[in-house]
Amino acid sequence: MPLVLGAALGLTAAGLGGPALAAASGGPDISLSAGYLSGAVDATGDPSVTVKLSGGDASALKVSVRSSSDTSVARTGDVHVSGDGATRKLTVTARGVGYTDLKIEVTDGDGGSDTATLHYAASAAVQRAADTRYFTGSSDASAAVDVGGGYVVVADDETNVLRLYDRRTGGAPVKTWDFSDKLGVSKEIDMEAAARTGDTIYWTGSLGNSKKGKIQPDRSTVFTTEVHGSGADTELTLGGSYKKLRDDLVAWDEKHDDRYGFAAGTAEGQVPKQIDGFNVEGLEFAPGSSSTAYIGFRAPLVPPKKGGKALLVPVTNFDKVVADGAHATVGTPVELDLGGLSIRDIRKNAADQYLIVAGSWSAEDNSAPYALYTWDGVPGHTPVKSQDLPTKDPGGWEAVVDVPDLTAPDARAQLITDDGSADLYGDGTEAKDLPHDEWKKSRATWFPVGPKADR
Repeated sequence: MPLVLGAALGLTAAGLGGPALAAASGGPDISLSAGYLSGAVDATGDPSVTVKLSGGDASALKVSVRSSSDTSVARTGDVHVSGDGATRKLTVTARGVGYTDLKIEVTDGDGGSDTATLHYAASAAVQRAADTRYFTGSSDASAAVDVGGGYVVVADDETNVLRLYDRRTGGAPVKTWDFSDKLGVSKEIDMEAAARTGDTIYWTGSLGNSKKGKIQPDRSTVFTTEVHGSGADTELTLGGSYKKLRDDLVAWDEKHDDRYGFAAGTAEGQVPKQIDGFNVEGLEFAPGSSSTAYIGFRAPLVPPKKGGKALLVPVTNFDKVVADGAHATVGTPVELDLGGLSIRDIRKNAADQYLIVAGSWSAEDNSAPYALYTWDGVPGHTPVKSQDLPTKDPGGWEAVVDVPDLTAPDARAQLITDDGSADLYGDGTEAKDLPHDEWKKSRATWFPVGPKADR
């Protein structure tokens, strides 16, 4: 861990890591809405913090940056404060990767002053930086559902928290929800997929074993949330839940001569992210239906060898499964040629135009290829490759927020990465293990998905 990170942690232990305490009475006071902030080199619309001032005439108070502990990350001149009242906005333009402590000072005309420390972390520049925003507070984004007004609810496969973000600007979540207690779960659900029909969002765990092959029942949780309002005013309430979908799928496969090896893939000791494993990462409704849902598998491939096809299993009474606890009725499986890749997410629009994020069945985050496919949702029809997705940057492509009209030349779709295993700041620490949530983040990027001739 770099020296500057150690210094930041030391400040935290001393009580200086959060919003600054008020100064002695008689002078100006400064506090920050958060003591930690993340940015990225060459970023557009990076997260900000709010500077709150008091003491005397707020419009006469001057805010400046006294020092930076690592000028290779950000210099004092890279910190920008806008506004002229008691509440101001602070942003940082990253110069390099790493950590720095920025001392922010407020002064009045009588020689009074106060300071606050902002612990800043900067990640590297990425491809398509101008089309990228960062969702902070979590690094393990795994599923996303648009709720209108430019906002999206994002699931996390390391916690059971649902987070509402402004998808246009990124930054910290506007609201959060955790239904663990009501669902009766004590461990992670490993939320990996979601689908919305009307005002109901269906969420599902991976249904697989842990990465060490341990059977963990909470990962078999499927549940619904009801959406109230939209945009920044969105509220979620818990609907129904079901914890036997994994068992239903295994039982169905066993009755069909173990066609897909579900029993072996879910056995104790079986790692889920194997070519013959059992791991769900996609969920979407069939064309024109609010009851038949496609369950999209990251593993297994069919057959489980190089060049195998991706697997969708339709559950024809999915609404009744969650609402009434009915056992799943399974339709005819759909095998899709995604160039040897499997399903990492599947999403459709009201016109039944589908986008499929295809990636490797393995546990690698960004070294294997990713691609985006279009599909009409009809079994027997072949998906069409839209484009290869950029790799080498941190994180693996995990979620499609929504699907625009794919016939429009200016159509763009926003995709989100899971950065949990990424070393964002060059210190060897995986993002999921960073000591402050504000430094954790996932990347959301827009891609053109309209007709190729107009790109």
